[in-house]
Amino acid sequence: MSMPKGYRSAHGYATVSGDNGGLGYREIAEKMTDAGDQMNHSTARNIFLAAMRKLALDACAILDVTPDSENLKRIASDPRFQSGIIDILRDGDV
Repeated sequence: MSMPKGYRSAHGYATVSGDNGGLGYREIAEKMTDAGDQMNHSTARNIFLAAMRKLALDACAILDVTPDSENLKRIASDPRFQSGIIDILRDGDV
């Protein structure tokens, strides 16, 4: 039996790095380790996605979407959702 593949969003791979000046999971882990908190890229990714799931839970409540675990995972991993959160935070509309 082959190993399962990683999750791929229908709208591309979710990431925190890119043209917006963000850092990749490995760079986040290196900065955290340099600051004294031992971390690897998998942990950085898990923490980031856990935060995105919390925000997705609130988005589900606003949009009347059932907040089951599959919906939360799908929304939190969607790069469009993550980009929207970044835009909100950059604009200071929080």
